[in-house]
Amino acid sequence: MEYVATLAFAKEKDQQDPLNKFREQFYFPQHNGKDAIYLCGNSLGLQSRNVKAAIDQELADWQAYAVEGYWAAKNPWLYYQQYCSKPLTSILGASQQELTVMNTLTVNLHLMMVSFYRPTSQRFKVLMEAGAFPSDQYAIETQVKFHGFDPEVAIIEVSPRPGEHLIRLEDILEIINKESDSLALVLFGGINYYTGQFFDIPAITAAAHRAGAYAGFDLAHVAGNIPVALHNWGVDFAVWCSYKYLNGGPGAVGGAFVHEKHAGNCGLFRLGGWWGNEESARFKMEKGFVPKQEAEGWQHSTAQVFNMVSLKASLELFEAAGIGALRSKSNDMTNYLVFLLQQLNGINFEIITPKNCNERGAQLSLLFLDNGKEIHQQMKNAGIIVDWREPGVIRVSPAPLYNSYQDVFHFYEIISNIASNA
Repeated sequence: MEYVATLAFAKEKDQQDPLNKFREQFYFPQHNGKDAIYLCGNSLGLQSRNVKAAIDQELADWQAYAVEGYWAAKNPWLYYQQYCSKPLTSILGASQQELTVMNTLTVNLHLMMVSFYRPTSQRFKVLMEAGAFPSDQYAIETQVKFHGFDPEVAIIEVSPRPGEHLIRLEDILEIINKESDSLALVLFGGINYYTGQFFDIPAITAAAHRAGAYAGFDLAHVAGNIPVALHNWGVDFAVWCSYKYLNGGPGAVGGAFVHEKHAGNCGLFRLGGWWGNEESARFKMEKGFVPKQEAEGWQHSTAQVFNMVSLKASLELFEAAGIGALRSKSNDMTNYLVFLLQQLNGINFEIITPKNCNERGAQLSLLFLDNGKEIHQQMKNAGIIVDWREPGVIRVSPAPLYNSYQDVFHFYEIISNIASNA
């Protein structure tokens, strides 16, 4: 497509966009009495306008029914997690039996590692990307220590080659093959939070399995951003948060995927909890944990209704829009943003996110070689909300469910003005 760096072009794109109507379903932060240019859905998604009514419904049912709300509420609380897992099936490419929503991302990561990191004296190593999000680093480090291994020996990190920002797939596959005798688990972020690189999940999974290791992924920056096919790709497990692209709200419930070949295996060890027990025996109050033969067998406690309700409301919009259409618009918007950024002069930065839109999501990471923090502050002062990540990246993420081409163009206008005054 031929892009044009004009407001008229951006307006025309918005008029042609069938998803543009969803923008009206969200609240935008205000700057000087107008909507801020919010390009930070990679960090926290916006509040959808249907959230308040959804919360009010649960408050009304709590008031009216008290404990009977587990059965009598409009949305019976006994099955609340399933109201979120069902619409996630198309987003994550999994059956509802392979999905659950519960806890938070890092808690779920620890729970999954209890089941899928079972090291032996021979096979004990974990392969991950260098520069993974700190929470993942901490979880893997402490799990390794818990099993009595030295993280310096047991954790292998794949790094970009000297002078490069991205990790090459061939380097990942080479290390998996090289360490095949000692590798227990391959655990990557689906998208690297800093560079925005989307890793080749099916290729990494297949290589891990050939090496005799499990393959797991942190999909914090993938869920609601890029449609994936976890079941068909044979991924063993995955975890994610829902407060980024899924717009579940600050601190919202996390989620987990367990492939059906493991979910139905009651012999696969996991930490037990009441809500993960087989439903037919749950209320017998007897000893002996018998897990449900699905991903919900990893649940511990009753559904966190008020921590799930905003996600449930947002997912109704995802179902209406369709993840395929959202991905198509996302690719076009990020391509337009790349085009606009290429028109800039007088400002020293580099786009370190992959050029190929199939190797990235909505996020573009701009590495500023100097004055990055000052430029970020100037953006904030001008009504742009993006985020800064040390040591030098501004992350810009137009979310297709609520961002417009005009948002992208106005971002370019403002950064162009910053460059001309530098």
